[in-house]
Amino acid sequence: MELDGIDRALINRLQDGLPLTPRPFADVAAELGLDEGTVIDRVTALRGSGVLSRFGPLYNAERMGGGLSLAAMAVPAERFEEVAALVNGFPEVAHNYAREHALSMWFVLATETPERLFAVAEAIEARTGLAVRLFPKLAEYALDLRFTA
Repeated sequence: MELDGIDRALINRLQDGLPLTPRPFADVAAELGLDEGTVIDRVTALRGSGVLSRFGPLYNAERMGGGLSLAAMAVPAERFEEVAALVNGFPEVAHNYAREHALSMWFVLATETPERLFAVAEAIEARTGLAVRLFPKLAEYALDLRFTA
């Protein structure tokens, strides 16, 4: 999908969050000089094309009493798609991606309690037959990708 100036402006704006109002898309549309339907249609298209891999709130699981950890697995290339589908079937899994490394699959686990991280990792191991390594967060970083028009 080719991004035009409107898509770029919309993605930039959405990174600042949606206003907590009865019609947040209408408010964003007004800021950008668009109509509400255009904003909704564009977000739907960006999500459908995979440009936006996720659209929704971000929660700080740890501040809510939950657990959060980066996880990695050494997945044989011939099993990567199969294992990705199994791992992605867990609702606690987010941000699953491939890396050119001995640990070829990386993902984030977010659970209701810190102890549940280990239970979910063990369940993934049981389902895939592969070890899950947990890498707890030592520091927090925020990425902010902005497009130029």
